[in-house]
Amino acid sequence: MAAPDLFRDLVAHCKEYGFVFPSSEIYDGLGAVYDYGHNGVELKNNIRDYWWRSMVHVHENIVGLDAAIFMHPTVWKASGHVDAFQDPLIDNRDSKKRYRADTLVEDFLTRLEEKMEKEIERARKRFGERFDEAFFRKTNARIQELEQQLNTVRQRLQEALEANDWGALRQLIDDCGIVDPVSGTRNWTEVRQFNLMFATQLGAVSGESDTVYLRPETAQGIYVNFLNVQKTSRLKIPFGIAQVGKAFRNEIVARQFIFRMREFEQMEMQFFVRPGTEQYWYEEWKQRRMAWHRRLGFSHEYYRFKDHLKLAHYAKAACDIEFRFPFGYKELEGIHSRGDYDLSNHQKYSGKKLQYFDPDLGDSYVPYVVETSIGLDRMVLAVLSAAYCEEEVPTAEEGEQATRVVLKLPAILAPVKVAVLPLVARDGLPEAARKIFDRLKLMVHCHYEEKDTIGRRYRRQDAIGTPFAITIDQQTISDETVTLRYRDTMHQDRIPVRAVEQIVQEKLDWRQWLA
Repeated sequence: MAAPDLFRDLVAHCKEYGFVFPSSEIYDGLGAVYDYGHNGVELKNNIRDYWWRSMVHVHENIVGLDAAIFMHPTVWKASGHVDAFQDPLIDNRDSKKRYRADTLVEDFLTRLEEKMEKEIERARKRFGERFDEAFFRKTNARIQELEQQLNTVRQRLQEALEANDWGALRQLIDDCGIVDPVSGTRNWTEVRQFNLMFATQLGAVSGESDTVYLRPETAQGIYVNFLNVQKTSRLKIPFGIAQVGKAFRNEIVARQFIFRMREFEQMEMQFFVRPGTEQYWYEEWKQRRMAWHRRLGFSHEYYRFKDHLKLAHYAKAACDIEFRFPFGYKELEGIHSRGDYDLSNHQKYSGKKLQYFDPDLGDSYVPYVVETSIGLDRMVLAVLSAAYCEEEVPTAEEGEQATRVVLKLPAILAPVKVAVLPLVARDGLPEAARKIFDRLKLMVHCHYEEKDTIGRRYRRQDAIGTPFAITIDQQTISDETVTLRYRDTMHQDRIPVRAVEQIVQEKLDWRQWLA
């Protein structure tokens, strides 16, 4: 299936099966704001739980925090967000659409990379086992031309962003011949900056209110609580503080479903280290976070590292774990070496010392920070993108169609873990099924259903990603056995009723995901 078709079908599937709805839809919606339905909220909670268990429960030196959304306004002055949290924007005069100027160039670079990959793939098919990709890259004129163009554009983009030279960025868009995807024209405005923070007023009486901001990230709540957590937890460096919470950004260019929203949820961990060890921990957390993603079992081709062209004002080093969404490789998680910028600035602006006394050194210092930050909503979209599958059914069961849509979600993340289905709604089968359901629902999230043919019920469970189905039939009444059906293979095993709980527990054991 072509990528645009896949994305369109995935968005439609999310609405049809209760994963994601447009917010305030009966009032024609609100741009870049979405609500999670009954299956979406379960999936989101399970991903959050997987991250929290992996980050906090498995590591002895990482603890949790839940900081408030509203913070003292000086926090955002100290963090640099008041002065530096801006996007370079550009409009097309013909389509009246607005874009991030750097994203237009990054998309152009992605198209160049795709052209190179197509040339290489054609050569691989032509030469077969004799194909030497490294030699081909060095000697093929077309590849050399594309690579030189790629490097030149990337270098110019990096220089323009580092210098905040919006004129140079505008010229780069012209030189690359980048057209508006809607109008197809190059009738661009000049590039200008836009601050992304939402401002509001705190206080009930006019004249007594003060301007505060909806937090654009969760990290600052960790920094201002650094000493509170360290002293009460008695943790020694290196240690981390993790937080999951809502953040808000006034995205002018919000698109691609739940990939970029104005209200979203972050899962962040700030790891405090001794100065001089930050590069080691930066590389260490890069590998740990990539391993976390790959443990879900999706193809390794979905993931790649990408170093930042422009470092943020606080960063000493930064890279993204990119995921291959239906609309291309995009940032899923960021790993940043932030130095002592945050704690030092909060120390400066607050007048309070934010230092750690290191008993091994007998000295105090401001710790350095390595950050891992992942968008929970983007993670939901990544998991759904990788799991969504349309496939032929080799042997159609009763009431089934020749094709099925199935979400091949990791079992531990699935919204519903087990469906309990009596074959027919008579002959004592619903009563027998209810007994099994009532025991299982105390262990995992289950679904009971007796309406429609068994084949149609299987299809509905496949579509929401339920990994296991327990079917109760006439044989259950006579010999106390049921059918265990597996979502991905549609294979069925006959198992004793008394073993159902143990088997389900073994297949959904958190230990196999966290070990």
